[in-house]
Amino acid sequence: MQVADNFIHTIIDEDNVTGKYGGEVYTRFPPEPNGYLHIGHAKAICLNFTTAEKYGGKCNLRYDDTNPVKEDMEYVASIENDIKWLGFQWDKLLWASEYFETMYDAAVELIKKGKAFVCDLSPDEIREHRGTLKEPGRESPYRNRSVDENLRLFREMREGKYGDGEKVLRAKIDMASPNINMRDPVIYRIAHVTHHNTGDKWCIYPMYDFAHPLEDAIEGITHSLCTLEFEDHRPLYDWCLENVGWWDPQPRQIEFARLNLTGTVMSKRLLKALVDDGTVEGWDDPRMPTIAGLRRRGYTPESIRDFCERIGVAKANSMVDSDLLDHCAREDLKPKVESRNVVEDPIKVIITNYPEGKIEEMEMENNRDDENLGSRKVPFGRELYVDGADFMEEPVKKYFRLFPGNEVRFKGAYFITCNEVVKNPDGSIKELLCTYDPETRSGSGFEGRKVKGTIHWVEASTAVEVKVRNYTALMKEDDEGELVFDPDSVEEKICYGEPALKDSRPGDRYQFFRHGYYIADSKLTTDDEKVFNRIVDLKSSFKVKK
Repeated sequence: MQVADNFIHTIIDEDNVTGKYGGEVYTRFPPEPNGYLHIGHAKAICLNFTTAEKYGGKCNLRYDDTNPVKEDMEYVASIENDIKWLGFQWDKLLWASEYFETMYDAAVELIKKGKAFVCDLSPDEIREHRGTLKEPGRESPYRNRSVDENLRLFREMREGKYGDGEKVLRAKIDMASPNINMRDPVIYRIAHVTHHNTGDKWCIYPMYDFAHPLEDAIEGITHSLCTLEFEDHRPLYDWCLENVGWWDPQPRQIEFARLNLTGTVMSKRLLKALVDDGTVEGWDDPRMPTIAGLRRRGYTPESIRDFCERIGVAKANSMVDSDLLDHCAREDLKPKVESRNVVEDPIKVIITNYPEGKIEEMEMENNRDDENLGSRKVPFGRELYVDGADFMEEPVKKYFRLFPGNEVRFKGAYFITCNEVVKNPDGSIKELLCTYDPETRSGSGFEGRKVKGTIHWVEASTAVEVKVRNYTALMKEDDEGELVFDPDSVEEKICYGEPALKDSRPGDRYQFFRHGYYIADSKLTTDDEKVFNRIVDLKSSFKVKK
């Protein structure tokens, strides 16, 4: 496996040499509980937890629950489940809302130092005053209120005297700063809503850019790993800590490129819209890029961790080929799962010279790459099913499977020759009449003539009916190159499988011979109905770089 360089670890190594944090490494994964985590979050999870592991440090799970309007405990449960499923365990489980009193005190500290003021401008007026990238902003007419007045107004904001949007607390920095984030940003707003953790205790809530650095500092985080969109916010991160002045040394924010995956939407807002309008089955729809969706689809935690390791940690945004994720899944599943015969678009085969009523058992290996997975008995008889793709009445050039007059090997069984095609009144194929050569039984030491084609099969009387769901990408490009939902991203088929599949339980994974890797769906598979999701097909166009 090729592991990409990690510039973050280089920075941490340098800090350890200087002794900046006494050799300690303390990270955190700080999701907002406003949706299910997706594959992009998996990258952040792996980075934060494996970085702590590498240096013998710790990693917290901290819920950034400073916006009660969008948060839900359903998301909290899903986040914890996802992290554990990926194989990680946090040091402490914390809530940003536990620090609300400290954050309030920090805001009061800024007011006392003349570094923050209560502003009465509306949100639209604040935007109008902000300026542009080419023009400086204009100072608020409330910017020069006295410390005492600001302290009184901020206290009254907390007491609930004012309505939503009526007042905000802003940091007093520089309205002419070339970084718009430093132009007197709002650090507290009024929101009269019930919070899931603090109830109705608070009606003012800190903004993320103010809360984030304080949360890190309170917890003693040494290296705050963020995605690249927070790079322009780093000066504000540092300003808040320096001007509150309570922590030394301060946490160090380091930005890395977020994961962009071809053909994949990485926005919780857009994914939530697909869930809310019923376009998909839910957050765990097997087509969704959520960790819950990938888990239900059948990806293993090992394959996702391998994927995150391979893509590495970059300083600039780029697009990652989604085929790499599928490649990692194949690499992980290939030596692990057992093989089963399943035929799609089944065609019945009758072996006319095979004894009626006879059923014999053929020995088949479960995994050609690992003999320790053993073998199984597969019944063979007079009437069988073969895959629709394995027969052509008028074969094309270099087609070596079943067609009239041709002989093929039925995998693990005998040489079979197709003699006649029987059709229904509508012209569709009813059955194929074939003969077998009893001297060609697999495992009998037969070393006679060669055939070019080998196909799989299922004995008809013992076949198990299964539902197979084959997936393509959830999104496709429209004529303008925008990603839109693809209504044809799932194809359901009724197939026939060998009887061993009858005992399948939710979560069981197999290689369906020549079709791909599949998992018994965790929600739909029952004792009476077997539903399998295709994880990935068998062939990959992805080329691993040497």
